Amino acid sequence: MRKDFGAKPFLFPQPVMIIGTYDEKGKANAMNAAWGGIVGPDEIMIDLSSHKTTDNILLQKAFTVSMGDEEHMTACDYVGLVSANKEEDKMEKAGFTTTESAFVHAPIINELPVTLECRLVNVTDDTKFLGKIVNVSIDERVLGEDGELSLEKFSPITYDTVHYGYYRLGEKVGNAFKDGAALK
Repeated sequence: MRKDFGAKPFLFPQPVMIIGTYDEKGKANAMNAAWGGIVGPDEIMIDLSSHKTTDNILLQKAFTVSMGDEEHMTACDYVGLVSANKEEDKMEKAGFTTTESAFVHAPIINELPVTLECRLVNVTDDTKFLGKIVNVSIDERVLGEDGELSLEKFSPITYDTVHYGYYRLGEKVGNAFKDGAALK
């Protein structure tokens, strides 16, 4: 027996995306965004209501998306609770420092190891921001022996839209594009 819940955003895992932007004075800002994801090989879409971040994206035509991780969960949650319009020292209180992306006019949050650097492509329905991923920068501390991102070293967190919790991703359970071949 199944139970119906109606239209709900129950797609898992839901990434914890930290959106980085610069304001009109060049000051870095970040916010936690729950709704969004990859929509193509080099595109991401984020659904945001009106925020300082959305004003910054429209102004700069650029943003970064860093994945929240277990180590920085509290800071990632904080930047989603507090508006830069009301807290001038938001980034400092979160413990975040930044470096400007070499590819777009947006900040890379140094403490978060994986960052998508994006150029704004389009805004639809006044809330859905489509970005072209022009670069992905990854801190070497989360690279494996093959020089690629290692989920054994990087602990991204996921957002539980049902109980409003954060969870770390688990261990590897299979091999994509390989294990299904057993059913051929």
